[in-house]
Amino acid sequence: MAGIIGYGAYMPRFRIKVEEIAKVWGADAPSYKRGLMLEEKSVPAPDQDTITMAVEASKKALSRADIPAQEIGAVYVGSESHPYAVKPSDTVLAEAIGATPEVHCADFEFACKAGSEAMFVCLGLVESGRIKYGLAVGADTSQGAPGDALEYSASAGAAAFIFGMDHVLAEVEETYSFMTDTPDFWRREYRHYPRHAGRFTGEPAYFRHVTGCARGIMDKVGAQPGDFDYVVFHQPNGKFPMRVGKMLGFDRKQIETGWLCPTLGNTYSGSSPMGLTAILDEAKPGDRVLMVSYGSGAGSDGFIFNVTDRIEEARDKAERTRDLLDKNKVYLEYGAYAKFRMKIRKAE
Repeated sequence: MAGIIGYGAYMPRFRIKVEEIAKVWGADAPSYKRGLMLEEKSVPAPDQDTITMAVEASKKALSRADIPAQEIGAVYVGSESHPYAVKPSDTVLAEAIGATPEVHCADFEFACKAGSEAMFVCLGLVESGRIKYGLAVGADTSQGAPGDALEYSASAGAAAFIFGMDHVLAEVEETYSFMTDTPDFWRREYRHYPRHAGRFTGEPAYFRHVTGCARGIMDKVGAQPGDFDYVVFHQPNGKFPMRVGKMLGFDRKQIETGWLCPTLGNTYSGSSPMGLTAILDEAKPGDRVLMVSYGSGAGSDGFIFNVTDRIEEARDKAERTRDLLDKNKVYLEYGAYAKFRMKIRKAE
């Protein structure tokens, strides 16, 4: 069966705490910490963007896959913060990792599920025999307007997966998608920051699509929540994945390993894929994993993975996700954070 042969994650070392943002806007920090289960978030440095993070994550995936980059037949980056409006991210990534000019490249966009749709397409190309290996990346330097609720969670990170038919460390058992036209979050051309529909982003947006996708894929394979060792959902904040897990019948232990948002924030297209990398860092051969993404607009992609014996030899060929999350952190005050994120702009 086709599946993941290599994976990697990357996140910036810079962080800002919820309290630091709240004090600038006169907001109630404890309400964000308790209500949304947020402590802090990652912040990209001025010289970091979706492409640089995708390169770092992809290099880790190549190390774990133990294949030459020249054998990769497709490179896809899913993001809603591609550095260029007109110029692909994928060609830069492909050349940076040493792929050949014969590689197929394409940028993907679908709000926060652009990463999972890149995974879906890579998997299909591998299963069809069109390519031998495919690289799919979910990465974002997500945006939140100053003082908006999104500012407390919008963060930065990347996850990369190489799909193939040999040396598989996590076989794909099944996939499923659930989509509707639900405009809960959007950003117009020339706008720096997205807009959202407040509470509407929970119901009927996030919860309807994530539960619809999760139930659909479980019905498709005749599975129940107890049949999975781990589950990871899209993490717009710390609260939503825990709540949707409870709605579906999963327990906290199944969710916690991939639950990164409280100290990472919402990495948008990298959110559920980064949670999956943290799970693969800990999973044992024979474990069964469910991943369900979510992207506003709106839709969810579901994947069921079965972990193989190869995970034991592959995972420690690169730094683990929790080590990236918890070590070598540098905390910023709001002024430095605003400078890093270019929230203060010169008058024209």
